Amino acid sequence: MGHMGAGAPQGPQPLPGVDHVIAVGSGKGGVGKTTVAVNLAIALAKLGHNVGLIDADIYGPNVPMMLGVTRQPNIVGENRIEPILSHGVKFISVGLISPGDKPLVMRGPMLHQIIRQFLQQVEWGELDYLIVDLPPGTGDVVISLVQTVPLTGAVVVSTGSNVSLQDARKALEMFHQVNVEVLGMVENMSQMVLPGGEVIDVFGAGGVERTAAQYGLTFLGSVDLDPAVREGGDNGLPVSLAGSESAKAKGFYEIAGKVIVAAEKAAAQGGSVLEIS
Repeated sequence: MGHMGAGAPQGPQPLPGVDHVIAVGSGKGGVGKTTVAVNLAIALAKLGHNVGLIDADIYGPNVPMMLGVTRQPNIVGENRIEPILSHGVKFISVGLISPGDKPLVMRGPMLHQIIRQFLQQVEWGELDYLIVDLPPGTGDVVISLVQTVPLTGAVVVSTGSNVSLQDARKALEMFHQVNVEVLGMVENMSQMVLPGGEVIDVFGAGGVERTAAQYGLTFLGSVDLDPAVREGGDNGLPVSLAGSESAKAKGFYEIAGKVIVAAEKAAAQGGSVLEIS
């Protein structure tokens, strides 16, 4: 009949040696979710933690470019993948396996397979944090994730604009539905400080903090709209490499500090497990 043996594991299984799995999501594309995920991972590594990063954005895998890597990962032992180490972060991405501009076209089951492989077949070793950069929107990848591994929680990224926040609320609702605790919200591209010190409010600064308060969530911090952040990502040298004293990177280190606190608290309360009835 092909039913599973009595010893088969049921539901999500923790990854051996990995303390916290944290998803970074957003309701819509273009709000800088990957920029936040990459800089958060580097900031955590610079703060002395062992960090892994999964680029789960299958159709638009930008992490390799942001981390300045194009080489393919090595296969070790029995079909296990060695993650690539860049700037102190171990990472894996479909962009390493299918480089260039050719998109991967795949259906749901293949997607599920890739997410499972990235979690279970990669030699992550001992990690304090495994950050998962989700595709924009809601859907399949999140389901695959929560069915495979217990998540400590999620970070939701938005700009302060009402359009972006409307979609961020959908992301909050989705995490709620799959029983994943939201560790907090990040406001990206918050305000723009001109060389003369004048501040321009491009996308509605403060909107994310208000939304977090409405939902009783932690506001993890904001990142200014600054060309240095984009240049760092484009050049494979993310701004967080400048360290916590750097004015340009400061926002990411504040966010990292709050994520650490929120993750410890969530883990102490037992983390989130998806009950599939």
